[in-house]
Amino acid sequence: MRRYRRTLVAIALMATLVSGTAGWAAGSGQRPVDGPPPGTAAWRHDGAFGRALPDPETAAPAQVAAFFATLSATQRQELTERHPSVVGNLDGVPVEIRYRANRLALAKDPRYSRLAAPGRQIVAFDPRGRGTVAEVYGDLLTSRHIAVVVPGSDIDAGTYDRSGDAYGTPAGMATSLRTATGGRTAVVAWAGYTTPVGVGLDAATGELAEVGAERLARFTEGLAAVGAGTPKLFCHSYGSVVCGLAASEAAASDIVVLGSPGMRADTVDALRTDARVWAAKDPSDWISKVPNVEFLGLGHGTDPAAADFGARRVPARTAHGHTGYFAPGTDSLRAFASIATGGEVR
Repeated sequence: MRRYRRTLVAIALMATLVSGTAGWAAGSGQRPVDGPPPGTAAWRHDGAFGRALPDPETAAPAQVAAFFATLSATQRQELTERHPSVVGNLDGVPVEIRYRANRLALAKDPRYSRLAAPGRQIVAFDPRGRGTVAEVYGDLLTSRHIAVVVPGSDIDAGTYDRSGDAYGTPAGMATSLRTATGGRTAVVAWAGYTTPVGVGLDAATGELAEVGAERLARFTEGLAAVGAGTPKLFCHSYGSVVCGLAASEAAASDIVVLGSPGMRADTVDALRTDARVWAAKDPSDWISKVPNVEFLGLGHGTDPAAADFGARRVPARTAHGHTGYFAPGTDSLRAFASIATGGEVR
């Protein structure tokens, strides 16, 4: 009965938060970017090679990789130049070809010209909506270890590498993690889904996370299809909801959540994954004030950092706030680097 009363109180608090009386209605409703990439119609009607091209909506990444393996260098270049938006976002396409395709696509979009700068390795770019993007730091094919950073709210193609919040963006988290591993880990800053804006209803529900989970799982399948290693996922805030929903399908050896509002699961076993699951939450993180309930679609369930969830605990005593987990010198970053390189955390 006492637990039941606590749940009712938490539900009431969640309703109050979402209604706006406590500030949770500061966000705006977002429509998730979904479906095949821009240019798919032209791709499907391209018969230049005398055979159908892999359908971006239905072909598995392994099928895409097998198709590209049959093409000559000239044919690959022709497809890249004719259909850069499809080739640049198609999981299973060799990464160097995706980089080249996305440079071509970005050159046509002045809003994101900085992403086309020499040396940047953009492995996905979709300008629809607020824009989604993924960037690689290091070499995916030669690095022994791979990590993928999955961000939370307020991240898109225009903000994912903003300079004002160095360790609160996927780009900042990725570069900090790569540095902490001594460059031994290739890291992907994956802003590949439509994130909530602010802390409104989108952040309290799972609709955006469900679409993001499908895209994340497919992205990890694409890594395997091109011969890259099995990644470790580092999932921040609402990104941990995405990772929780993707856990059973994603190809990952470790799933690390930090500042998580919940993973839409009551326990690690409920995630139905063979990956090692880790959780970090620092004492000053405001996410602790969010009720850990899931009721009528609101809330994201049990706190992954709680003992009864069953995740391995990542120390975060010296991290500060909601975006301080990747700050240099913190115990959390040291632990993340150990996990990223296949080690243990003590």
